[in-house]
Amino acid sequence: MLQFLSKSKAEVVADDDEEEEEQREEEVSHCSQAFQVVGTVCDPSNEPRPYVLEEYCHLDRENLLSKLMECHVVIYNISQDAEQVEEATWAVKALHNQTEHFSSPKLFILVSSVMTWASSRPLDPDDPELPFTDEIFYCRRAHPSFKRHIDLEKTVVKIGKSNREIFSTYVVASGLQYGMGEEIFHYFFKESWLGKEAEISVFGDGKNIIPTIHIRDLASVLQNVIKHQPRPYYLLAVDSSHCSMEELVKAVAFVLGPGKIRKRPFEDIYLIQDLSVREIDSFRVNLQMEAVTIDNLFSINWHCEFGLVDNVELVVEEYRQARGLLPLRLCILGPPAVGKSTLSTEICQRYKLHHITLKETISEAITRLEEAVKNPDPDAEDSAADAQELLQSLHDSVENDEEQIKLLRDKLMSNPCRNQGYVLDDFPNTYEQANELFEEDQDESSSSRRIMPEFLLCLDASDSFLTDRVINLPEEVVQELDYEPEQFLSRLAIYRGNNQEDKTVLNFFEELDVSPLYLEVTSAEEPASSLLMQKIFSTLGPPRTYSPSCQEVVEQKRRKAEDKMRREAEERAEEEQREEEEARSRAARWEEWTQRSEEAMLQEEQDLENLTVQMRSYLMEHVMPTLSQGLVECCRAQPPDPLDFLAEYLFRNNPLDHP
Repeated sequence: MLQFLSKSKAEVVADDDEEEEEQREEEVSHCSQAFQVVGTVCDPSNEPRPYVLEEYCHLDRENLLSKLMECHVVIYNISQDAEQVEEATWAVKALHNQTEHFSSPKLFILVSSVMTWASSRPLDPDDPELPFTDEIFYCRRAHPSFKRHIDLEKTVVKIGKSNREIFSTYVVASGLQYGMGEEIFHYFFKESWLGKEAEISVFGDGKNIIPTIHIRDLASVLQNVIKHQPRPYYLLAVDSSHCSMEELVKAVAFVLGPGKIRKRPFEDIYLIQDLSVREIDSFRVNLQMEAVTIDNLFSINWHCEFGLVDNVELVVEEYRQARGLLPLRLCILGPPAVGKSTLSTEICQRYKLHHITLKETISEAITRLEEAVKNPDPDAEDSAADAQELLQSLHDSVENDEEQIKLLRDKLMSNPCRNQGYVLDDFPNTYEQANELFEEDQDESSSSRRIMPEFLLCLDASDSFLTDRVINLPEEVVQELDYEPEQFLSRLAIYRGNNQEDKTVLNFFEELDVSPLYLEVTSAEEPASSLLMQKIFSTLGPPRTYSPSCQEVVEQKRRKAEDKMRREAEERAEEEQREEEEARSRAARWEEWTQRSEEAMLQEEQDLENLTVQMRSYLMEHVMPTLSQGLVECCRAQPPDPLDFLAEYLFRNNPLDHP
C-alpha cells in the first residue's frame, strides 16, 4: 500500500473557489512530487524498502507526536493489527489537540475493517442479498472482537467534524485484503502452493459472502481520498465481487493447488495453529456490500475490480513474486552410471523440488488411469470409459516418443512442478526430443516458457571410470538399473554417439540461452562429491521455498534428537561389542601364549635332557669314580692346600694314565 502511494503524486483537488484553491495549492506546494513515505514498524527488518524515506521503531509518544506533526497526511491501518487501535486513538486525539500549532492543513485517514459491520442486521429481511452501502454506516454493528475498532471509527469521525479546514479525518472500511503476497488469505495460498494435501479445506458450508479488495486498489482509494478530500467522511472500500468463501478457496486451489476442496466443520479451523483469532473471525463474515461513494466520486483505475476469483491468475503470480516462491527448474544430463539420479535426489532434498524421470512419469500416468477405471468420478459421465480408453491408448503407444513427451510435458505443467520446480533426470537425450518437449508454439509459448529449465547440469566421466563403477556395483543394483555389461556398453555408446552429432541436446539449450554447467566426475569418494555439490548449490543459489514452520522445526528437532539417540545407542552397542570381542580375543591370545610357553619349556627341558645324557654318562664312568675317591681322601687328610692335594691325587691315580 505504501509502495503504491510512494509512486503517486500528492495532488489535492478541493471544492473551493479559486482564491481558496490558490491558497491551498500554496500550502501544499510540497505536493508537486510523489509522496515521501515515513512510518512506524513493529520490528526492524533486513528487507530493503526503497519506497520508504524513514522508518521508526518503538518511538515514545512524545517523539511519535513530533514526527506526526511533520506529516501532511497520517494513515493508521488497524485492519490487520488490533494492537494499533490504542495508538491510533491516542494519535488522532493528540493531533486534534495540536491543531492550533499546525503549519498547514493535515489529513488523518483510518483504515479500518468491514468487520465493524459483521453483526449488522439485514436491511430487508425479505431480501438478504440487498447490499450494505457506506451511506448507512450509522446502522452498522461490529463483530464482538471489533468493538474497539468501531469505537475508534466513531472517534475519528467526530473529531473530523470540528474543524475540517485544518484537520480532516476519514474512515476507510476495507474489505478483506488480498494480493501482493497475501495476508489474511495466506493460509489457503500456502496450503495450495505446498501441495501436501490432496484437497484444500473449506471450513463450514462456505456459502458466506466475503467482501474483499486488492491491496493495490485500497491504496488507490486512499490516494483518491487524499487527492479529492470528499465530503463524506466514512467510505467503504470493497471491490465489485460478491464471492463466497467456497468460491475463493476453490479458485486458489484450482490455479495454485490440487484443484479440489473438501468441506469440514467450522470448528476444525481452531486446530490450525497458523491462523489467528482475527483471521478465523474474518472467515465467518457474511456481508453483501457496495462501495457507493468511491464509485460515484472517484475515478479509480481498478487493478482487480471484479475480485479475486476473476483475477486469480494475476493474484497468484503476485503471491509468487512477492514471497519469492519462484520455481527452480533444472535438467541433469550425462552418460549412464555417472550419478545423475543420486545428484538429482540430493538437489531435490535440499531445494524441495520434484524429481522427474520418464519411467516414473509413465508409471504414474498408468496408475492414475487404472485408479480412474476402478473408482470413476460419480459426477462425470462416462469417466470410467474415457479412462479405460486412455489407458488402452497409453499401453499401445507407451514406447512412442511423441506419447512419452506428451506425458512428460503434462507432468512439467502440473501445479506442483509450476510451484516448487523440478529436476528433470536424464531427459531429453536428443535435439529432436528437446525441441518437441520445450518447443514454443504460437498457442503454447507461455506454457513452454513456464516449463523451460532455468539451469542445465552436464555431468561427464571417462568410459573407464564409468565401467569400473558399474563393475563394483552390487548385483541387485545392476539388475535394477539395467547395467548388465552388454546393455551398459550399448547405452554408453548411444550416449556418446548422440553427443557427436551436428545438433545435440546441448545445442538446443544453448540456442535458448540456457548455458550448461559442465561437471567432471572423477571420484565417488566423499570429499570429491562434497566439492561437486557445493559448486552446484553455489550455482543454484538459496532455496526458493517456505522456511520450516514452527511445527516442522519442532519435528525436525525431534527427529534429530531421535537420530542422535539412535546413533549413540548404536555406537554404544558397537563399542560394547568391540570391547567384548577384544576381551575374547585377549583371552584367546593369552591362553594360546600360555600353552605355547608351556610347550616350549617342556621342549627345552627335553632338548636339554637329550643333550646332557652323554655328558653325564661320560662323567659317571670316567671322572666321578676317581674324583669321588680324591675328595674322600682330601677330607680324610685335610691338607693345607686341598686343591693341590686333589690335583696330585688325581694325577697319581688317573685310571687312564698310559705309559
